[in-house]
Amino acid sequence: MGAGAHKVCLAIGCFDGVHLGHQQIIRQMVADARQHDAVALVVTFDRHPSAVVAPARVPPLIYSPRQKLRAIESLGVDALLLIRFDQAFSEQTGDAFIRSLARELGSIQSLCVGTDFTFGHKRSGDVALLKKLGAELKFTVHGLGAVSLDDKVVSSTRIREAIRAGNFDQAGQMLGRAYSMAGPVVPGDRLGRQLGFPTANLDAAGLALPPNGVYAARGLARGQTHRAVVNIGFRPTLQNPDPSLRVEAHLLDFDADLYGEELEIVFLEKLRDEFAFASTDELKAQIARDIAEARSRL
Repeated sequence: MGAGAHKVCLAIGCFDGVHLGHQQIIRQMVADARQHDAVALVVTFDRHPSAVVAPARVPPLIYSPRQKLRAIESLGVDALLLIRFDQAFSEQTGDAFIRSLARELGSIQSLCVGTDFTFGHKRSGDVALLKKLGAELKFTVHGLGAVSLDDKVVSSTRIREAIRAGNFDQAGQMLGRAYSMAGPVVPGDRLGRQLGFPTANLDAAGLALPPNGVYAARGLARGQTHRAVVNIGFRPTLQNPDPSLRVEAHLLDFDADLYGEELEIVFLEKLRDEFAFASTDELKAQIARDIAEARSRL
């Protein structure tokens, strides 16, 4: 996009989860772009800013980067600018950030953010600064208020709490779509295959996770949906001295290698808590019961 080639309407934000509040911001920007025959461009970041400026306070993310980009794309935007949020970028003032966007993009027509949006070094930028720059650089600013659901504000924080509580309906209402988690499939220890129930291990590092337990779910892989049983937990039966939290999905009536591919899981309902069995034979029998239960519920 060369400078001055086209007018651009921007929506800027972290947009974790791309929930109802984020959708309002992005839809306003798309409407502006259509009205002014401009390019509808979302500006977002490749990680949560806290990962760089406050590592101890990084929230678990609702969506993997690819899930977030897919959700943004579904809202009818023309283009997306994914900024690498690193130390150097974090030290840029809010003023310098907006001026650099204006230089690179040519003519900014309008800019949409949430009313409480802050940006730039030490949060030096806010809606007031955007309006000041808008007056100088000739763009309009929309600071959009939060969206409420059941008289409470929809926020990424509330959605994370709902996920952690296993309240998928509530999370889905705030997201405006069924809650799902996604990640690349990584090699496991192939124990599931030895037991006769091959599982796909999801890399869920940094994601908000539902409570430990066994779930009936749907798994989306290679553009197809499969019924699934998903286990989240530490697999206590195996008595590993250094257990790590695993997300393992057994896709029913599916046997193919998904290593390196993305698997998306839509959680439907919890079947049981995770507990230790006296032997792997008992575990195997219980997995068979879980699968039968999931079949009947799905």
